[in-house]
Amino acid sequence: MKIATVGVHVLDTHVIGIGSIPDGSDGQLVETIRMSPAGTAGGTAVVLSRLGAEVLSFGGVGTDPIADTLLALLSREGVDVSGLVRKPGHQTSASVIPVRPNGDRPAWHCIGANGAFTLDDLDLADLDGITHVHLGGPEFLGGEAAGKLLAHARSTGAVTSLDILAPGDPDLLAWIGDALPHTDYLLPNDEQVLGFTGASSLADGARALVDAGAGCVAVTQGSKGALVVTADEVIEVPAYPIDVVDTTGCGDAFSAGFLRGLSLGLDLGAAARLGCATAAQVATGLGTDAGSYDLDTVVALAG
Repeated sequence: MKIATVGVHVLDTHVIGIGSIPDGSDGQLVETIRMSPAGTAGGTAVVLSRLGAEVLSFGGVGTDPIADTLLALLSREGVDVSGLVRKPGHQTSASVIPVRPNGDRPAWHCIGANGAFTLDDLDLADLDGITHVHLGGPEFLGGEAAGKLLAHARSTGAVTSLDILAPGDPDLLAWIGDALPHTDYLLPNDEQVLGFTGASSLADGARALVDAGAGCVAVTQGSKGALVVTADEVIEVPAYPIDVVDTTGCGDAFSAGFLRGLSLGLDLGAAARLGCATAAQVATGLGTDAGSYDLDTVVALAG
């Protein structure tokens, strides 16, 4: 599997042990502060590399020290970062995520260079030989440009997948709608599906997205697992029982595990189980790069 992960790359800073925001200029001791690569492209890239895929990342970063850190962390995970372009005048996208003792994780986020990345920054010839193209955050490119990218990928024989970052909204779906007919696998969460479609059930919402052009919709449902819907079938896969530390990046981890499973020849249900097992591994640590999981570890959990 040789995959291009295109789009949103973020440096996350997790702060563990936040009870409240101190008043005024007061300080507070916390348990852990940790940085990790993230984003619907960047986080997925890390997990795919952990699972044995050859990964090339494409997107925009700044010329700042945040970019230096993000590129170093991605490179350390074996991700080829030569396709990440420096965008002068834009800071690298970053988030600060205070994790409360009960697991809640509000976030402060800066869009940064993700909002400045366009198809002009990506030479389509760089995708030659790629077997999969995963676009994370098509809303930044817009549907027309996203559709052009995915259509090109398909014309070369690559499998295409799409993961949306923004909350579900019918107007957003219309904004990226041109990309759906060129998408083999759409990878939203349950709130996005219901928000995009206004459907009364998740299965109906996923079917509506299939009707809009996506070949298959694999929906994450948090602690409920995943739902996979095509024009012909509906498959529900439960989550794995674990002691959750932090759920940041679990959607990206599911995407990576699901796509990796498909690349290994698994059917949709088995690939979704591998996706859920991958998300479970990530949820037991801080960030997508926490711990030392690999494909064997995840396959063993998936059974």
